[in-house]
Amino acid sequence: MDLQNLWFVLIVVLWSGYFLLEGFDFGVGMLLPFLPRDAKQRDAMFASIGPVWDGNEVWLVTAGGATFAAFPAWYATMFTGLYIALLAVLFLLIIRVVSFEWRTKSTSPRWRRAWLWANAVGSFGASLIWGVGLANLLYGTPINSHGDFDGTFWDLFNAYTLLAGVAVVAIFAFHGATYLTLRTQGDLLERAGAASRRLSVVAAALGAVFLIWTVVVAVDRNDKSVFPPVLPAAVGIAAFVLAVVFVRRRSQIRAFAMTGLGTIAVVATLFTSLFPRVMVSSTGFANSLTVSSAASAHYTLAVMSVVALIFVPLILLYQGWTYHVFRARVGGPRDEPTH
Repeated sequence: MDLQNLWFVLIVVLWSGYFLLEGFDFGVGMLLPFLPRDAKQRDAMFASIGPVWDGNEVWLVTAGGATFAAFPAWYATMFTGLYIALLAVLFLLIIRVVSFEWRTKSTSPRWRRAWLWANAVGSFGASLIWGVGLANLLYGTPINSHGDFDGTFWDLFNAYTLLAGVAVVAIFAFHGATYLTLRTQGDLLERAGAASRRLSVVAAALGAVFLIWTVVVAVDRNDKSVFPPVLPAAVGIAAFVLAVVFVRRRSQIRAFAMTGLGTIAVVATLFTSLFPRVMVSSTGFANSLTVSSAASAHYTLAVMSVVALIFVPLILLYQGWTYHVFRARVGGPRDEPTH
């Protein structure tokens, strides 16, 4: 495997890690207004992701930085075409970040409720936009012969990309509910289990439809054969079906593992369907950006590979240690109401 393809794979890994980890804390955020019974349970839900959410966002920063360095043409065209969408994501992430810090600055119920909803809206909006944005890479955006984006914000929306956004929201909410069954106890654990069962069929159905449609789009719009995109799609569909089974059997660890695997499969299916292109042009297929045409020079990729080889294992060890330290369940055994 040459360095260009290696870095494409590494970027897929980074996006998979981001969706896997940030996916469940986005899911917890979306459930905040609906799942907890009282203030104590709301505090417990914040506590379940409080020590890890900012570490999870490192995967996004790294994915963006790696794309900028390894595929500058891809980065430039993508950020031009998705500029408004990415600006909206940045705003939503900032609101969400602030909600963690400012919520505790007052004991006023109204103040705390406002920042709880800010976290929920930020989590929902960012999830929706990520689904729509990444799906556009495969479905196609207006790219001219110079490799520049030549369209408008409204060109990003169609039935397939909107389904992608809705599917990602549902999958993240399901993933977040299964995460809470591992991190909570008492009444909150029961409520999280009930939420995961209610969300399971909807999320699995939307995920399956999106994965199947992605393979169809890859064949129709990216000149791909059914194989290999069908392989990660099949893994994802199987994972979502098993997640439905496991949540009904109250097999918490297995259910979370399957929602995680399904989330990774969504990213893998998108990028497997995309390769060897990195952005498909909807105005002229010949204008599509490819791995080779968008990549940096060999020397740049070689230096990046050495840096990644040194620092990525350290980051993984540190983040793994963080999850180990904060592995204890939160929430009281009975969760008596707080008035």
